[in-house]
Amino acid sequence: MLDKSLKDMTFEDFCRTVFDTKDTFQKPEVMKGVRVISTTQYILGPCVPAYLAELGAESIKVELPKRGEPMRHTTPFNEPFLYPLSRWIPEKGTGLGFFGANTNELFMSLDFHKPEAVQIMKRLAAKADVVAENYRAGTFDRWGIGYRQYKEFNPRLVYQWMGGFGGWGPGRNRASYDILGQAQGGCFSITGWPKEYGGMPSKQTIWIMDYWGGAVSAFNIIASLYWRDNVSGVGQFLEYSQVHGAQRHLTDFIALYGRKGIVGQRWGNWEPLLCVHGILKCGKSSYPGSKNPQEQEVGFCFVSAFKDEEFKKLCSLIGNPALAKKYPAHADRVAADAQTAIYPALEKWAADKTKEEVWKACTEAGLVAQPVWNSNEVASHEHWHLRGSIQWLDDPTYGDIMIQGAPYRLSETPARIKNAFKPVGADNEHILANLCGFSGSQIAELEKKEII
Repeated sequence: MLDKSLKDMTFEDFCRTVFDTKDTFQKPEVMKGVRVISTTQYILGPCVPAYLAELGAESIKVELPKRGEPMRHTTPFNEPFLYPLSRWIPEKGTGLGFFGANTNELFMSLDFHKPEAVQIMKRLAAKADVVAENYRAGTFDRWGIGYRQYKEFNPRLVYQWMGGFGGWGPGRNRASYDILGQAQGGCFSITGWPKEYGGMPSKQTIWIMDYWGGAVSAFNIIASLYWRDNVSGVGQFLEYSQVHGAQRHLTDFIALYGRKGIVGQRWGNWEPLLCVHGILKCGKSSYPGSKNPQEQEVGFCFVSAFKDEEFKKLCSLIGNPALAKKYPAHADRVAADAQTAIYPALEKWAADKTKEEVWKACTEAGLVAQPVWNSNEVASHEHWHLRGSIQWLDDPTYGDIMIQGAPYRLSETPARIKNAFKPVGADNEHILANLCGFSGSQIAELEKKEII
């Protein structure tokens, strides 16, 4: 039962109290006691054990010795004085692309190709609840350290494999990336501009399918742990296909094709099902004196007025009541030829305004609007810091780091960020001694042979 002080609060104060970020580290962790072994690389795989670790699981990332996994080397600004790669290669650093997908983990290095490493992996798997990996289909099975081998001595193991196309069917041996998943899954066919405006599809600059796939895989794992601990007593093998995950995002486009045979098209910054519900190009920069080329550009603002009364208000605001009379009902506005007339009229009104001025005018008229913010505007806004979605982390290895917190809230067992990531092999001695029973001299010998 809630105590009386909470029951008598407004809902806003109740949320502010139970989700207070100052109390995060005084509360328990919902997945404490769960051990995850991660043999993952890039983004899709690594963010899975990281998400579980943010909820309290002990996640151990196992990557190749010295240089680590490829994602450490795929982004610029990897100067060693910022984020050193490893003690074996002090002149190299870890790139910023590693952020966000490797939080709270322990880091171990191991050369999977060597017989001694196979035995170490089996020792780890014997004491694990979860294994997550995203090498090409069947790679770890071929090396003797896949689900079928682990299941023989740890039947309670939940094994999550992630790949591009799945473990069977066409394309199973192909490598996949976020952009490839979106291409084959159909997402790019409906993002970007129609042919009248250049006709080019547009990729997501962020790795949205990787992070989304990681979240779905973590969900998969949590469901399987529940099934194991409450129903079956045994683990299971899980698969996630990046291409299938991308295809799931097509939602109504697949239904439309199935019913009518209509192939969805690109609509740019407009919405095919609602009008007005899109992004307007404004005519002025919010930062005319900035030396940043991006900030010198004109701004953009999202505006929503798809209900008939709202559209009438919007037309009054821009001084064009004739537009409301021409397109009085939503069915009139949502057609392609109508949208190609409506949005240019709105942008003509916004041509002498900043995105903030468009936002202010729409808000005062009772309409939904939001400027398109850049990373500086997001990182500087009070909302994110107040709620812990962006925070300064006193990382035990790297010191002060601005990092994103969990985007969800649990009142009694909140997620938390303890560290951003670590150098390659930072926890070798701790893991090998405590989980595998190796002595100091044995660990030194493994390092000498370049097994770790």
